[in-house]
Amino acid sequence: HLYSRRPIPEGLVAPSPNSEPVRPNPHLRFNPMRGEWVGYASHRQNRTFLPPPEYNPLAPMRDPRVPTELPPGEYDVAVFENLFPALSEQAHSAPELYVPTMKGEGVCEVVVFTQDPKASLASLPLEHVALILDVWAQRYDELGRRPHIKYVMPFENRGVEVGVTLHHPHGQIYSYPFVPPVVANKLRQQKDFQARHGRGLLADMIAREIKDDLRTLYVSPEAAAFVPVCARYPYEVWVAPRRQAGSLSELSPAERLELARALKTVLMKYDGLWKRPFPYLMVLHQAPTDGSGPEFHMHFEFYPPYRTADKLKYLAGTELGAGLFANDSLPEEKARELRDVHVELSDLKGGANG
Repeated sequence: HLYSRRPIPEGLVAPSPNSEPVRPNPHLRFNPMRGEWVGYASHRQNRTFLPPPEYNPLAPMRDPRVPTELPPGEYDVAVFENLFPALSEQAHSAPELYVPTMKGEGVCEVVVFTQDPKASLASLPLEHVALILDVWAQRYDELGRRPHIKYVMPFENRGVEVGVTLHHPHGQIYSYPFVPPVVANKLRQQKDFQARHGRGLLADMIAREIKDDLRTLYVSPEAAAFVPVCARYPYEVWVAPRRQAGSLSELSPAERLELARALKTVLMKYDGLWKRPFPYLMVLHQAPTDGSGPEFHMHFEFYPPYRTADKLKYLAGTELGAGLFANDSLPEEKARELRDVHVELSDLKGGANG
């Protein structure tokens, strides 16, 4: 799938760089002690790992002797199905074990943000970032209509510190046959809050963050970005529309543009703070596509690995063993550092704390 802010030429074709067909058969096993599914996809051990620039599979194909996933031509964003998926519509069987199992049926897609291998979300023009939000909205709608898909999650891993295997700027979309436990818990909290208070939980948090004005990084009538008062990670940031909307597709083009402006502001602050590319995991949480989450308020969450300068924050005993995150810094301190980073967007309109 190709997307652009300009007309796309017809007949663009690129052969896959993978000469051998991948026949994935991922499966799921249920962990009865944790009450959750675990995925298994051993074919992913053979996926492409940090190739040299001349063999970049996400660059437009220039030489037929070095095929890539993308055709040459004028377009901005490309989406294709992952060759090494953790979930696949080709999944056909699961082993019989003493715990419940099921085939790992789902969809994993790669979203190539730009043809420029040296770019990043932070460096792209605002209109290009807004187009990527439009792409995520379109894929959410299309994938969510498939009867076996219950949840669609776009995300980006940036930096080798968080496990990136291809340097070219890109993200992924995982489409699950069930609502994953993190999202299911978020939905339970939002349902409970709305039932008790008659208003949305995240909308209430956003209003309180704006009123406190201690952790906000960007505020406009349509969108907000802030270090949450309950941040688990140093430099954790949430970006959300101010009105309660379950998905990007529920937002107007103007609202998506403003959300893109807030997102780009945060990304530029990250890079400006570190004076170099800042590694992170960015996740877009939206309502389940099975209709079970009308109370859900969509939002981005950033999970940076850094704790203090040049020191990585790894999950350790209390986080992995007990699920209690131990943050060695206060959200207010890290918000202050990010607020002090001045960024310039040529069309930054109405946003506070830029």
